[in-house]
Amino acid sequence: MTQSFKFISLLSGGLDSVVNLFLAHKSGLVLRALTFDYGQRAAAQEIKAAKYFSNFLDVSHEVITLPWLGKLTQTALVNIDMEMPAIKNLDDLEEGLGSARKVWVPNRNGVFLNIASSFAESMGADYVVPGFNKEEAATFPDNSQEYIEACDKALSLSTLSHVKVKCFTTSFDKVAMAQEAAKLGIDFRKLWSCYEGNSTPCLKCESCKRTTRALEVMGL
Repeated sequence: MTQSFKFISLLSGGLDSVVNLFLAHKSGLVLRALTFDYGQRAAAQEIKAAKYFSNFLDVSHEVITLPWLGKLTQTALVNIDMEMPAIKNLDDLEEGLGSARKVWVPNRNGVFLNIASSFAESMGADYVVPGFNKEEAATFPDNSQEYIEACDKALSLSTLSHVKVKCFTTSFDKVAMAQEAAKLGIDFRKLWSCYEGNSTPCLKCESCKRTTRALEVMGL
């Protein structure tokens, strides 16, 4: 990929999206980083982290509010009256699928990618860049390479400029993601991967546990 490509980045402030932001920035020009606030518990912390990394790379950042998406969502990611699932065995597929269902937001990635594709078409970007990885794709199908290919097919019909989805890390597990972050000089302390929105990460939710395990493998 050459310096001529232009990107719109989906940026939640977590490990996966920040690594992809940095890789897109390294590969071309990131025209805009988009963070979505749909009423999720961690919205404020995600926005704070996303702003930090956007400013670090001098990338234009925009927060898009989607209150209607939050109203459609009854799962623990948004509903504070529901208990956040605490997964015990990260390698247990059935337990992982159960955890995914408890934090699922209806068509979230589909909504995000379509909005970002509108920005891309309008601003002349070639690619929309989400933060996906193969470890979570096992339980979140909208993180998979198959999903990206399906999106590309749809976008070839829904955008005149044939915007595509480009994720740099679909073959990465969390350890590889953390290793790449270290190579890129990303400050791990500024990331926010937790499903909760407290002052410090909960270290109990699935996202915290996957990130923590990867960092422990690296000795961090």
